[in-house]
Amino acid sequence: MSRRLWDFHGGVHPAQNKKQSSETSIRAAGLPDYLVVPVQQHIGTPAHPIVGVGDRVLKGQVLAQASGFVSVPCHAPTSGTVTAIEPRPIQHPSQMDALCVVIEPDGAEQWVEREGLGDYTRLDKPTVLQCIRDAGIAGMGGAGFPSVVKLGVKPDQKIKTLVLNAVECEPYITADDRLMRERAADIVTGLQIVAWLVEPEEILIGIEDNKPLAIEAMRQATADTAMEVVVVPTKYPSGGEKQLIQMLTGKEVRSGGIPADVGVICHNTGTAYAIKRAVLDGEPLISRITTITGDCVPEKGNYEVALGTPVGWLLQQAGVKPTDLHRLIVGGPMMGFAVHNMAVPVVKTTNCLLVPTAREFPDPAPEQPCIRCGSCAQVCPAQLLPQQLYWFAKARELDKAMHYNLADCIECGACSYVCPSNIPLVQYYRFAKGEIRNQQQEQQKADHARQRFEARQARLAKEEAEKERKRQERAKAAAAKQAKKAPAASAAPAAGEAGNPSDSATELNKLQTAAAATMKRYKDAQKALAQAEKSGSGNLEALQQKVAQLQAKADAAKTAFQAARAEGAAPEAQPPSAPAEDPLAALKAASAEDFAAYKAAEKAYEAARDQGADDAETLRLRMEELKQRSEASKTAMKEARAKQREAIQRQNAAADPLKAAQIEVAKHQVLLKKASKALQAAKDSDAGAIDHLQAKVEEAEHQLQAAENTLKQLQQEHA
Repeated sequence: MSRRLWDFHGGVHPAQNKKQSSETSIRAAGLPDYLVVPVQQHIGTPAHPIVGVGDRVLKGQVLAQASGFVSVPCHAPTSGTVTAIEPRPIQHPSQMDALCVVIEPDGAEQWVEREGLGDYTRLDKPTVLQCIRDAGIAGMGGAGFPSVVKLGVKPDQKIKTLVLNAVECEPYITADDRLMRERAADIVTGLQIVAWLVEPEEILIGIEDNKPLAIEAMRQATADTAMEVVVVPTKYPSGGEKQLIQMLTGKEVRSGGIPADVGVICHNTGTAYAIKRAVLDGEPLISRITTITGDCVPEKGNYEVALGTPVGWLLQQAGVKPTDLHRLIVGGPMMGFAVHNMAVPVVKTTNCLLVPTAREFPDPAPEQPCIRCGSCAQVCPAQLLPQQLYWFAKARELDKAMHYNLADCIECGACSYVCPSNIPLVQYYRFAKGEIRNQQQEQQKADHARQRFEARQARLAKEEAEKERKRQERAKAAAAKQAKKAPAASAAPAAGEAGNPSDSATELNKLQTAAAATMKRYKDAQKALAQAEKSGSGNLEALQQKVAQLQAKADAAKTAFQAARAEGAAPEAQPPSAPAEDPLAALKAASAEDFAAYKAAEKAYEAARDQGADDAETLRLRMEELKQRSEASKTAMKEARAKQREAIQRQNAAADPLKAAQIEVAKHQVLLKKASKALQAAKDSDAGAIDHLQAKVEEAEHQLQAAENTLKQLQQEHA
């Protein structure tokens, strides 16, 4: 009785083109003159290099150690000398560079000391999991997710089904097909290790029906096991993890979820093979099977390639002439991406190098406007709305794209394949995903900087409170000591002390001296900050904090002096000729000081931002705070100036009624102009309250007419 199969939504049937490369055995590619090993060949945190330039390394030696939970190490594919550790071009749709370890092989192929675990069933699971992590194994059929993370099943999580994804649905690619034909026993052994770790109720091996020889090889290898080889119909993208799980089990993984949520774990064929070599043979992941195909390739087939091999050198081994190279695609024609630099290296996820001719893969036709045919939605295996996601990605409406589950897009390319307008939909989705990742990273950095700033402010406040407490204690101790020394007879009544003019003057002088001294220290700190900004000093943050503290102390001292002068100083103690303080002048001075402080903070922030300093976000927050303070003081100054102008106008009006009438007409003219602008703006934007604004305009016209009549009467009287 055959196993029941389910179907998934959508899918397409592109030409397979697999026979070109599947008819020859796996060949060894050999070693190039140099190997470029990226420290990040997986999803997650990049590994951290632990070797140096000039070091001699052995085959299988760790070059970069894992630096997080979702991270794996990378190893030397051969013995040789490290010649560089620097950014180099890597395989990426954005043609980006990444940190790489460059090795010059010595030809000795000398292995590091290695030893397998033997009978792993006698060991505990954490030991075996650590062996897999140390071997640097990541998923070799998709995005390169660290395998040990999948295998680390939670104690309360029950895995019902273990799936080996041997579908290999992408056209042209036959790496897993040849691996199953030639090394089926090793794949099954690796799958048994995985089964021992996760303890599933059933083990299923899914293979497309266009691989009859691989199906037969896997059935023979699993004859004496409980594993079941399940043949699925050829349909793209049946090799997608969620799609294969749905076909084999009927279970659907929810949006944003993982297969383990429905009791399923899925691993790739190459991953199972690598796990066997790691656990039983003690060999880390330093090579992989890569399909080299396309009409430009004379010697099509599958090659066992050392990781870090430049693709240009590898293509030469397959007989590709640089002059015949029309296009190079890493991966298959549906999910792959073009690269333009032959120096990029082969990595753990490089399952295919496709080199087509211009006739085989002509240049894409120009993109046309979307005709809203809906074909993309009909073939989407994730049941998304590709057309809507396209509009959102194009308009950079990233929040809406996330709301429409952009993260569930597996970038299979089925939508682009059927689009009659030749819209490169997947490229739009990749762009939107990259922008979302950048925004999330920036938000994380901003949150981290804010937390650091708040923690620092809390620490400084705590330190300042502690200093103030100690000062108060010292003041109390000094007062108590002074009280003991002073003779009892010299103690005067409190009322007498308070009423002594000389004591009040002395106290006032002390406060005035303290205020002047604090202000001088504040000005000196401002000068030091300005000099540090010009010279690009690295202690700007400390100086800015010092300036802020001294400014607060200067303000407090000034306030205390003014309060004492207002409350305790007798009127006759003031110099009779001292002019009264001009409130507007004081506001002008305060506004100028606040504006200068804001501009200094702005310069400091811009310098830190350009240099990529860690305290840039802290300086930005300080700049915004000073900007608000400057705007507030500027507003207060303007209001005071307006009040002063009105007072002068009232005085002039009292002396000259004609002048007052002219001022009144000018005022109502301004009010009418403002009301008319507001009404016109509301009409242009179809905003509400048009009737109310029309009434305001009519009222302003009436008041202006009345003011003009009054002015005419006064002019006639003075004629």
